[in-house]
Amino acid sequence: MNKDASRPVLLSGGNPQIAKGYGDAPVQAYIAAIPEWKSAVGAQLDRIIMAEVPAVQKAVKWNSPFYGLEGQGWFLSFHCFTRYIKVTFFRGTSLEPAPAGKSKHPEVRYLDIHQEPGLDEAQFADWVRQASRLPGEKL
Repeated sequence: MNKDASRPVLLSGGNPQIAKGYGDAPVQAYIAAIPEWKSAVGAQLDRIIMAEVPAVQKAVKWNSPFYGLEGQGWFLSFHCFTRYIKVTFFRGTSLEPAPAGKSKHPEVRYLDIHQEPGLDEAQFADWVRQASRLPGEKL
């Protein structure tokens, strides 16, 4: 139970429960509610995505931020877990080099970001640029 009604409930693993919504506001609410060091990483991911894809569309679905382009679908999402943030690239097998984390979905690849060593900003920015040019998911 959430004793402070102004703060979102944290689900298992510390993932914020944010109502489904479209635009920047629900994504910023999600990032603000992420606990500990992961909030700064969430803001870092959002900043890089915005810099690399200025026309990006944002939403929160299934308690996770999604990023995509209008008419093309979603190319990236992320989700918080207890010890890391998992970034999902929906067409990750088409990225060069492909992120290491494999999925049961044939085209999906994951990037797990832990507190140490943190995020490789240059590699992430390159993957975001590549992913934004690929067909997105219609979720």
